Amino acid sequence: MFTGIIEEIGSVVEVNDANEIRKIRFRAGGILSGVGKGSSIAVSGVCLTVTGFDGESFTVDVVRETMSRTSLKDVSAGTLVNLERPMRADGRFDGHIVQGHVDAVGRIAKFDREGDNWNLEIDFREEFGRYIVEKGSIAVDGISLTVAAVEKGTFRVAIIPHTAAHTNLKQSRVGDLVNLEFDIVAKYVEKMMGAGGGISGSSV
Repeated sequence: MFTGIIEEIGSVVEVNDANEIRKIRFRAGGILSGVGKGSSIAVSGVCLTVTGFDGESFTVDVVRETMSRTSLKDVSAGTLVNLERPMRADGRFDGHIVQGHVDAVGRIAKFDREGDNWNLEIDFREEFGRYIVEKGSIAVDGISLTVAAVEKGTFRVAIIPHTAAHTNLKQSRVGDLVNLEFDIVAKYVEKMMGAGGGISGSSV
C-alpha cells in the first residue's frame, strides 16, 4: 500500500521491448535504500516489481496488460516519473490509501498558473465520474490530490508550488496522459451496494 506522498522524482534511462514484456530502467537516488529484487515501487502511480538494481537505477518488467492501461506505454528516455516505496506499518499516514492499481488514464486539458498555485484540469471518460467527488481524494500519477471541482468528463485540482516542484508535474504539458487511481472507499461502497459495472477501462 502507498499513500500518494511522492518521495523522489526519477527518470527513464532506457526502454527495451522483448516479446510481451517491456523492460524499463529508471534512474533513482535515495529511494533505492533498502530495495532489493522483488521489492515494490510505485512508478507514477503504478505498482511495479523491481527485477534488477544497482546504486543508481532499478529495472522493472512491464506486461502488455499494464502498458495498455497506463501511461507507461508512452515513456521514453528522459521521461520523469514519480517514485514512492510502500508505506511502512509503523509509518505516518500523510496522504490517502493508494494501491498502485491504476483504474484509468486521463489526459491533461489545462495546466495554468494562478498566482503561486497551479490549476490542473484533467479529462477522463465520463463513465468514471461516479468515483470522483468534490473535496474527495484521487491519485494522479501517484500523487495524492484533492478534487477541487468536477464536471462532466473533467475534474480540477489545485497544485501548490511544492508539489509542482517535487513531482513529475514540472515536466507535464497539456495533452499528456496521466494515471488515475480512484478512492478505494468509493469502489468498495459501490460493490457492496450492488451498483454493478465496476471498473473496466483505460484511456480517455
